Amino acid sequence: MFRLLPTFSLIFAVIFLAACSTTPKKTTQPLPQAQVLKLKNMSLSSKLPIPVQGVKTKDLSDTWGASRSQGRVHEGIDIMAPRGTKVFSTTEGLIADLRNNNLGGKVVWIMGPGGSWHYYAHLDGHKRGLNVGDYIKKGDLIGYVGNTGNARHTSPHLHYGIYLNGKGRNVVNPYPYLR
Repeated sequence: MFRLLPTFSLIFAVIFLAACSTTPKKTTQPLPQAQVLKLKNMSLSSKLPIPVQGVKTKDLSDTWGASRSQGRVHEGIDIMAPRGTKVFSTTEGLIADLRNNNLGGKVVWIMGPGGSWHYYAHLDGHKRGLNVGDYIKKGDLIGYVGNTGNARHTSPHLHYGIYLNGKGRNVVNPYPYLR
């Protein structure tokens, strides 16, 4: 019985410490409402600049709707460019989300004019100092071309998507906007 006492004490201590410790929760602050309203009252232009430095209209391929793994279809276009090429915002807007996920890798979501959301994925990195809630102008640097997420075995490129009714809702082909 006395041999079990040190083991029991150790187990009790671990359980007690785990129960008493708290893991800080990630808090997401709401976007500034005055700027959200300003953006919602603006119209999204039907002509947007190509978000990758040095890429011309003739270099674009319409990869919208192409087959993807697990029965998905491509909800955007891929803009090929060397790793580290600068990526710029196509609109003014609010940095609404910065994250790293399995599909898109390092991504930036921007809430833009008319309630549109712009998705920039497979980035090699975000612009240093970029934060959720930052208000940016069209043409501001937001990141760099890469092949993160499920693109890790492909050539570097930017995946660019446009959603007209909020994050992930009412996706449209961005190709005609960039032509």
